[in-house]
Amino acid sequence: MPMTPASWPAESVIKAAQDGDVPSLAAVISGSHPHVQRFAGSLCASPQDAEDAAQEALIILYRKIGTLRASSALAAWMFRIVRNECLRRLKHALTGETAPAWEPVAPPAEDIVLQRLEAERVATAISELPADQPVVLVMRDIQGLPGHEVARSLGLSTAAMKSRLHRARSTLREALEGS
Repeated sequence: MPMTPASWPAESVIKAAQDGDVPSLAAVISGSHPHVQRFAGSLCASPQDAEDAAQEALIILYRKIGTLRASSALAAWMFRIVRNECLRRLKHALTGETAPAWEPVAPPAEDIVLQRLEAERVATAISELPADQPVVLVMRDIQGLPGHEVARSLGLSTAAMKSRLHRARSTLREALEGS
């Protein structure tokens, strides 16, 4: 099962997991874990929420991998799951639940809300990109993978990956400027 530490699981492994192969499912979950944690850490209001959201996203992956339409869309799918889970946790926190006294003082709630709203706006715009663009954008700009690694993971030439990334960035920029 080919998988490098910096990349998502191979499509063949994802497809096998979707077909119920337990070792492949375990490989998909463990291969997705670092990326899911990174997503959650950048989207959630607190490290604890990020850890909880990442765990919840992996549980959803385990339960619903069969509903994933295209194995190449795993990164975008997981990003949406993590985003939704972080937003759910933020909404829950804003409805009056107070933090335990032993937690450090957080930044003002208004700042957190504004940051999360901006993250939500960007995440929504990414999820609305044409089908071939979110994965390359997430891998290159959010995960910070090198271009050649992204191209190899997606089975593209470096030039094709750069072209797709440019289109994704341009479309995202237009969507964000228009909203």
